Parts: sequence; C-alpha cells; structure tokens
Amino acid sequence: MSAPHPQPALGSRSARILDVDGLEFKDLNGNGRLDPYEDWRLPVADRIADLIDRMSTEDKVALMLITSHYMGASRIIADPEQGLLNTHEKWSDTNFWAAESSSTYRFDPPVLDYVGSAKAITELGLRYLIIRDNPTSYDLATWVNALQELAEGTPLGIPVVMVSNPRNHVSDTKLFGIVEASDQMSQWPGELGLAAIGDPDLVEEFGRLAGRQWRAAGITKGYQYMADIVTEPRWSRASGTFGENPELAAKLIAAVTRGFQGAGLGPDSVSMTTKHFPGGGPRDKGHDPHFEHGRFQPYPTEGSLYRYHLPVFRAAIEAGTTSIMPYYAKTTNAMSAPQLHDGRSFEEVGFAYDKYLITDVLRGELGFTGYVNSDTGISTGMPWGVESLSRPERFAKAIDAGVNTFAGDGNPQPLLDAVAQGLVTTEQLDHNVAYLLDEMFRLGLFENPYVDPDAAQAIAEDREIQALADSAQRRSLVLLRNEQGMLPLTPDGGAPVRLYVEVFTGTDRAAEQSRIAAEVAAAVGDGIEVVGSLEDATHALAWIRPAMSLLSDKPDTELSIALDAETGVDADRVLEVEATVPTILAVSFASPWLLDTLAPGAAAVVGTFGVLTDALTDLLTGAVTPSGRLPYTIPASREKVLGKASDIPGADEPNGYAYVDGTGAEYVFGYGRTSF
Repeated sequence: MSAPHPQPALGSRSARILDVDGLEFKDLNGNGRLDPYEDWRLPVADRIADLIDRMSTEDKVALMLITSHYMGASRIIADPEQGLLNTHEKWSDTNFWAAESSSTYRFDPPVLDYVGSAKAITELGLRYLIIRDNPTSYDLATWVNALQELAEGTPLGIPVVMVSNPRNHVSDTKLFGIVEASDQMSQWPGELGLAAIGDPDLVEEFGRLAGRQWRAAGITKGYQYMADIVTEPRWSRASGTFGENPELAAKLIAAVTRGFQGAGLGPDSVSMTTKHFPGGGPRDKGHDPHFEHGRFQPYPTEGSLYRYHLPVFRAAIEAGTTSIMPYYAKTTNAMSAPQLHDGRSFEEVGFAYDKYLITDVLRGELGFTGYVNSDTGISTGMPWGVESLSRPERFAKAIDAGVNTFAGDGNPQPLLDAVAQGLVTTEQLDHNVAYLLDEMFRLGLFENPYVDPDAAQAIAEDREIQALADSAQRRSLVLLRNEQGMLPLTPDGGAPVRLYVEVFTGTDRAAEQSRIAAEVAAAVGDGIEVVGSLEDATHALAWIRPAMSLLSDKPDTELSIALDAETGVDADRVLEVEATVPTILAVSFASPWLLDTLAPGAAAVVGTFGVLTDALTDLLTGAVTPSGRLPYTIPASREKVLGKASDIPGADEPNGYAYVDGTGAEYVFGYGRTSF
C-alpha cells in the first residue's frame, strides 16, 4: 500500500512504534500488529469504522460526554451508592451546578499523577475535557501531555481532546467559561472590539495566530465563537458576540472559523464549535436561560428568526465549522409571532431537544454536516421543557433530536441506562461516535497528541503577534463625541495638561484606580501630567467599566443597563467630575449601556470594547486616529429599552430608539467619528 501522504511525525510515550513497509505506525492497542484504525494511510472513514467495531458500549458512551477540567482543583464526584460518576463543574465564584455527592479528589500542579484526571480518563473513559483554568502555556502543555499519556496507555489508546472557551481577549472581568480573565496568550480586543473594527481579514488573521498559540499548548477544540445577535440589550452575554448586525457578524464568524480551523481540519487546526443555535439574542426581558426564570425565548416579530438570527449560523457552516451548540432556551408560541415554515409552531422544549430545529432547519435547510454539541448540563441543571423526563429519557430525546455529544456531564450511567432500556440504540451511539472520531483523526491526535512546552510558551509570548493585537486594540476604539477639540490632549499655549484619572468599576475599584492611573501616567507623553486629585486637574478621564455578570440575573428583578450603583458606577461622582473640569468619558461597552445620564456633561465620549490602558491613552493623546464604529445601537433611555422588541437589532427599531447626543449624532450601529 502506498502512502497518500508523507510519513507523519509520531508522538508516543507508551505506545509501541511498528515498522511496516518501511513506515512507522503507533500500536495503540498493543497487540503487536497494525490495525486499520492505526494506519494513517487509510481514509478516515475506514479508520473510524474499524475503531468503532473495537469499542464497547461503555467506550462509546464515555466518548459522547464532555466535562470540565481544572488543573488546580479538578474534582471527580464519587456517589456513595454508584461509585465514580461525575466530574463536578464548579466555577470559583458561581454555583450553577450543585455537587452530586460529598466525596471529592483534589490535586494541584505541577504534580503529574492527577487523581481526578486519571480516573476520568482511565476509569470512566472520558476523552473531552473543558479547560477552566488560566495557566501559562508551558504549564498547560505539560499538563496536557500528561493527560495524553494517560489516554495513550488505555486499551485502545484513544487520545484526549482539550476544549476551551475564548482566551485571547482583553476583559475587565472574568471571561465567560474560564475561572479568571485569560491573559496568558496574545491579548486582542474583545469580540465586540473586533466587530467595531469590522475587518474580516484581520479577524481571520487573529484566528490563525490565536489558533497557533492554542495548538502549541495542546488545546484542540474551541467553544467559540458566538453567532448570537444582540437584539435584547439587557442580555449579560453581549460581550461575547460580534454585535447586532447580521451581515457583519456573518462575515466575522466565517473569518474567525477559517482562521482557527484553516481550509479543513488538520494537525494545525483548532476545531470550532459555533454557538448558540438558533441564536440566544431574543431574551425574555434580558434574562439568560442558565436560569429557570430566563428559560423563555420569544420571537415577537414575524420572520425575525430567519431574517436576523439564522444567517450568522449559515455563514459559520459555509466556513466549515466542525460543530454547533444549541442554547438552553425554549421558545414559547404564546410569546412569538409566526417564524417557522409551513405555519409550524415551536415544540416549546430546549433547543437541544427540538428535532425540527436541529434536524430540519440546521441540517436540512442550512446544510450543516458536522456534529451537534449540547451546552453544559442540559440533562441535569437546565432541562427546560423536558423537566418531567428522567435523565435517560432526556438523553434519548436529545439524541433523537440530533444532538451528538453532551457537555457538562461526566456521568456515563444515565446514558448507559438509556441504552439498556432500549431508549438509545447501538446504531445511534455509533453514528454519534463517528463524528467525534472523525474530529480526532483529522486533528492528527492519533498520530501525535503531544506538544513542546517550551515552544508553547515561546509562541504565547511572541511579540510580533502581540504587536498585531496591540494595533487591533487601537483600531477598535470608537470616538463618539469630541466637543470643541477636547481630543487629542495637548498642552495649551505651553501650559501642561494636568489630567485626573478616575476609574468606576464594579469590582476592586481601589486597586483598579491605582493601577490604571499609574498606567496612564506611564503612557502619556511630555506636556501631560497625571495628578492625584480633581482639584489639581485641568482635565479628567472618567473610565466607566461597569460590572454585569450572569450572576446579576436574579428572578423577579428588572435587569438594567443604566450606569448606576447596580453596575458599580457612582453616577453622582461622575457628574461631579464632569462639572469640575472638561472630562473625557470612556465607557467599556460590554453591554450597550445607557448614556442619557452621564454623557451630556462630558466634553468627549469614547467607547472601549476590551482594550488595555495604553491603547486608550494613545487615542487620548492623538498617537492614533479614531477609526472604530459602534457594533450595536446605544438605546436612548430605559423606556426605549422596555419598549424594544427582543428579537430585532436596535438599528431596525423605529426612529427615536437610539441615543442622540448634544451634537445631533445618533449612536446607532456603525456610528463613530473617524477624525478628531
């Protein structure tokens, strides 16, 4: 047999290397002969078929489960009656999912006999692990290598797929899905910042470079990016999107998918999971479906699903995204205008359980041929619309709907029970497992899952990559107002500018105040002095960094995007600063915050979307020219928010929805000054 490709580099720590026809192969199952699934010369489909035949039902079920993994606090839950069951997902500051037992195993790096991971891999057979930590790339690569060695030593040698949420964006707060803000790789503007730039070529290059850093550290799959359109401004997850405009978001989701994956999955790719089908933007009063009170997803505008929300997913599919993640929410027909073809009604179950949406719309109409990856915990914590079903029945219904793998559940038993009860067939297991093995084979993990920690750290610290990221941060800044030439800050007639800096943030305000003031002082040039009191100032910078987290979403509470005490902003103090000296109001727009109270008194208004201090300072001093544009519309008032349709972009709301400043400028999608 002639090889269709050159001999790949093999990486092995426990598998024997076989020499066949002058070529090398890994003997993953240790039987001393070359089996089809070990033969990299064969078509992937042939390798999959051979391996599936060798897998037990337990192997297949375990492969379909994805669980969270913590380097510093990984836990395996041991049920007193049923033994090892579940990897417990618990963020450091949240309690979305309650522990299912009292026994835990804890381990800490850099010890490599990882108790929790060893049991998850060798006893439970799990292979998909979501990284929740933020270690250095060297430590992560070392850790991943140890996990891959554990997997390689199991009877079939199936490798591990390490999964992550986005970790290459500047954030004022913890990034969603990661324990702390991720700053160990190149730091680009947030997703909204990339949308503010609006350059698909840049976004594709970002994906390519970030993907190199991920693969070097051993991360091979991303829970990213969000194809959701921001249509309900109070939704706490707006910062992870590409804004409100479907056309722009479609271009950017396609670009970032091509960047991370390449033209097709290969040994250099990061496999992408586009989320949250069919779009999480139309929230009921802004509430998120992580919670029961936020489970409803209304579509009050006829045709909005196809007009606004599905096009971004179509673009990701056409760009080749490997998998798509449905959201937890369920639609309610009573709250929705007609949306589906042929006059159909929604089933009123969580999207992962909706067979029509997954099988007919996603696969049939949009042409998706990859696999469907559930969101975290649909069988336990957020089973909206199927609460009355048992866990085995929930698995069966989701699989029948078209879900192929389940996130946030490391407990094989309920799915095994579904098989034993005849609710899930062996043919269904084989069908689902084939998708996952296809991903693993194409990523090259069966040949070499190992990485070089030194190389991983070197590319994480690559200054050329960070220089591009720094430039992108500056391009993402949006100058909204500049009265009487307030910017750029320059000495007036030789007299120095005495700039007072005050930070308004929901967390660690004193520490952030000290840090950012020092960073501004270090970045400004001659003729500008940062002073410590407002009384000594000629100008002021008030940087508003509001706090809106998922945990702010409480039942029977009206969500707000006002810049007030609820979001960590002392509005009275901001107004005092503005009344004392000409003030630059910089707002970190993780959400489309209301400006009606604070913006009128400012001499200049700047929008930031995930930037470091020196980027903002460069705009204030004129080192860069403003070029960013709003990725979504800023509402005029609370009343406009309350009256807004939850399923259409702000730019498509009637006149009067968008905020208009004292110069007559309307802060609608796409607005931004491109000169001082």
